[in-house]
Amino acid sequence: MQLFDWIVLIVTLLFIVGYGSWKTRGSKTVEDFILGNNETPWYTVGLSVMATQASAITFLSTPGQAYHDGMGFVQFYFGLPIAMIVICVTFIPLYHKNKVFTAYEFLEKRFDLKTRSLAAILFLVQRGLGTGLTIYAPAIILSALLGWNLTLMNIIIGVLVIIYTFSGGTKAVNVTQKQQMFVIMSGMFITFFLILHYLPNDMTFTSALHIAGANDKMNIVDFSFNPEEKYTFWSGITGGFFLALAYFGTDQSQVGRYLSGKSVRESQMGLIMNGLLKVPMQFFILLTGVMVFVFFQFNPVPLNFNPNNKIVIEKSAYKEEYHALEKKLVTLSEDKKVINLLYIDQLNQDFDNPILRKELVTLSNKEKDLRDRAKEIISRADPASETNDKDYVFFHFILNYLPKGLIGLLLAVILSAAMSSTASGLNALASTTAIDIYKRNLKTVKSEKHYLNATKFFTLFWGVVAILFACVGTLFENLIQLVNIIGSIFYGTVLGIFLVGFYLRRVKAKAMFISAVISQITIFVIYYFMIAIHPSGQEKLGYLWLNFIGAILTIILALFMQIAFFRGEKESDEVVLD
Repeated sequence: MQLFDWIVLIVTLLFIVGYGSWKTRGSKTVEDFILGNNETPWYTVGLSVMATQASAITFLSTPGQAYHDGMGFVQFYFGLPIAMIVICVTFIPLYHKNKVFTAYEFLEKRFDLKTRSLAAILFLVQRGLGTGLTIYAPAIILSALLGWNLTLMNIIIGVLVIIYTFSGGTKAVNVTQKQQMFVIMSGMFITFFLILHYLPNDMTFTSALHIAGANDKMNIVDFSFNPEEKYTFWSGITGGFFLALAYFGTDQSQVGRYLSGKSVRESQMGLIMNGLLKVPMQFFILLTGVMVFVFFQFNPVPLNFNPNNKIVIEKSAYKEEYHALEKKLVTLSEDKKVINLLYIDQLNQDFDNPILRKELVTLSNKEKDLRDRAKEIISRADPASETNDKDYVFFHFILNYLPKGLIGLLLAVILSAAMSSTASGLNALASTTAIDIYKRNLKTVKSEKHYLNATKFFTLFWGVVAILFACVGTLFENLIQLVNIIGSIFYGTVLGIFLVGFYLRRVKAKAMFISAVISQITIFVIYYFMIAIHPSGQEKLGYLWLNFIGAILTIILALFMQIAFFRGEKESDEVVLD
């Protein structure tokens, strides 16, 4: 990195932190700190919702995902727009009518304190770990590629977020997320068009898509019913729908974003904006990754993008064997470049040569074989090494091929995304802890200022917890998968509780609480026997199915328990369901 890159990076980050702290200073009430006095316009709600979900790992992993596997991952988001409609029709009006600070406050009005506390605790467990991940994921990649100290990176990201989140609460999160989304999308668009500019002069965007298509990178929609395929149209519509419904409808880090809207309509418009833009945004990020793949058909490419693995190899007895593969890759890359240039030339003459397409596929398969053999060598050199290098592909391109200044901007993009999702997580954790746990279980009534200070304290507390979790993240071999599994274990039950609360009026408090506890225990058992105790890649059940199973099981059990054992239980008169 050059001096200019450092200036761009530091100025961008300091502006976001300083502007957020200055613009939202002086929160005087809990309502102001948690709900932003319900002054957030719809477009800010929409941008804030998008920024909360778009963590740094989105902009690091997604292009790498497309580089290796193509555009099919976009199908994962197909259920999201449908979930946005359901939330707009049911969730948002009921949250606003019941004047809740958090999603879980609604559950006490609908059921009882035990159900509210159960859902809040389940949220705190999985979101607490998830917030640590939003710090750790970009920090570990930045530290590996730039040689920065990992612990120091965790602390820097965490402290920057704590400063403005502690100062301004929800307002600060919403205000800064507008700036962060502008930085993020500006950086991504500039990078995309620079990639196109770097391609051979006689190569059009259409030709680039043809090369990507010849290498099976443009298979966007898969209508097959093959359960072994991870991403299909049907899994996206069903599994993606349940995940989005749970995340956007019951996770306080998202619910808090649209509860701050000026009105029900403004909140709904913000979510509809997210529903309309999220799939195109993910499509664009994946397409950027595909263009990086096309770019590397004409430029040198490493055998493994993770620089840590290169260090491991150089210190091992397998160094010469690895170097031999690198030489083969160099020769193969030259062959690919020649064939691709011939293919472009014939595309420019409106002829899609099937022989050249077949040759491109053959060369790509040979490259994949070399990379797989390299991973085996890395694993032999150090069994603890992470051979999956998807997260490092885009960053390798940024550091080695972007001009001065733009590297600093892209680093600001990644750190802005990390700060954005971390700030939402901290704000949600603090709100839930202060309102659902502390205030609700406090025996004496305290002043408004006391609860405001308590919420700020919990912001600081969870910020420190997130930083500590990020700092000990190296103790876990697969942290990202760990946190995704934890989320799937808890999301289904929580979603089931809310769906019963919204749609099944006959189910009352006792039946709901007992059913939720049984459902959660059952999910633990299913996870242990069908996923946890099996070697990686040999699970009897994909962990994403836990979301669907947990929700359906909770609903069915609640109905059964109500009819069989609690038919005469009275309904709460606090909640508004109409």
